[in-house]
Amino acid sequence: MDDDERYFMNDSSIKKIPADDRRANYRASEIDVDRAELAQHLAGRHQWVLATTRRDGRPQMSLVTGGMIADGRLAISTYPERVKAKNVRRNSAVSVAVMGEQFNDAWIQIDGDGEVIDLPDADDAFVEYYRSISGEHPDWDEYRQAMADQGKCMIVITPTRWSPLSKGGFPPSLFDD
Repeated sequence: MDDDERYFMNDSSIKKIPADDRRANYRASEIDVDRAELAQHLAGRHQWVLATTRRDGRPQMSLVTGGMIADGRLAISTYPERVKAKNVRRNSAVSVAVMGEQFNDAWIQIDGDGEVIDLPDADDAFVEYYRSISGEHPDWDEYRQAMADQGKCMIVITPTRWSPLSKGGFPPSLFDD
């Protein structure tokens, strides 16, 4: 517990909110999740924020579409000349934020090691990526050809750790239980 939390917890002037108050619907929470629960949270949530590191050490964030593929890695389709791909090639340490449907829904941060896979080596990764987001494609050969024609590449991330499933709001300590 840091000094700010200690001060807040000992401040007797803070008025507790009744547990049945409407604000109780907006309590902050943090829930530790295992890998299966992480996969469950990611299912159906494909709008992510990818954080990579620029040459000067500052973060570079990109709005991306991503999916968790069958082996538990995260997959993001992009182009080799995009900054995110260049950054991952230089520094594999990446983070991904995955939010819920609404801005104030539960979210999670996943840290991991990223790798850029170029075609033709990325063929199978593109199929897994598509399946993780949209299911089966009606013509896989056509899809593979489209990825080749567009000159795309894949960023594949091996998760090394992740935060609790977090939801912002009022600190639970504000409420009478």
